[in-house]
Amino acid sequence: MKVKALSRSQASTERECTGDLRKHFRNLDPQYHPMQRAREYQRAVTGAKLERMFAKPLLGNLGNGHMDGITASATSSRALVPFVSGAADGQVKLWDLTTRTQVAQLNGHTKMITGLAFSLEGQHFYSSSDDGMVRCWSLAAAADSDTGEFSHGPVGTWRTNGNFKSLDHHWFEDRFATAADDSVCVWSSERASPIHKYTDLWGSDDTVHVVKYNPAERDLLGICSMDRGIGWFVRSCP
Repeated sequence: MKVKALSRSQASTERECTGDLRKHFRNLDPQYHPMQRAREYQRAVTGAKLERMFAKPLLGNLGNGHMDGITASATSSRALVPFVSGAADGQVKLWDLTTRTQVAQLNGHTKMITGLAFSLEGQHFYSSSDDGMVRCWSLAAAADSDTGEFSHGPVGTWRTNGNFKSLDHHWFEDRFATAADDSVCVWSSERASPIHKYTDLWGSDDTVHVVKYNPAERDLLGICSMDRGIGWFVRSCP
């Protein structure tokens, strides 16, 4: 019996230098690659996604932006055109998304804007700040009775002893919630004091910095605190 051993030259298996890629010998027979079509399909899908990811998705910018860092923004659920943004210097700007231009610059706060939310009917929006004030602004500019100049407000102001850290408006009722240093409050646009005030935060001594209403469960209010806590409030009575 004659036995013949397979042999390869050293140059075909070794790299000339450490920076070269290693040579791999593969059997291209289709019977040994039953999943080849599935792999090629997955590679094609991944390639199409990568092309979309790097296809310059920026459509444009809104005017000249802010002078300081943007800390909050909000859009209306009733209309797609208005957009508001707030910055760390206390400025609130109203934008027109159709023309990408600035409609108004509102200087009603002295410290960082911490929350923005539109009202239920979409004709007003609220802004909260570290200066301890929540202000209500009108989308439509009205003439001032004293000066005759057109202004967006403020048409309402609510105050607290601490700082407002977050703001959200109810999805079905004319009320909004705020998160402050020591409590979570629910306000009405017709009252100067909160209609509900929650100070028992399950033993948490840290600041609540996020407050959000649930769009499906109208009586459910969620909060997040700086001590990594997440809680829920249920309004059992009006």
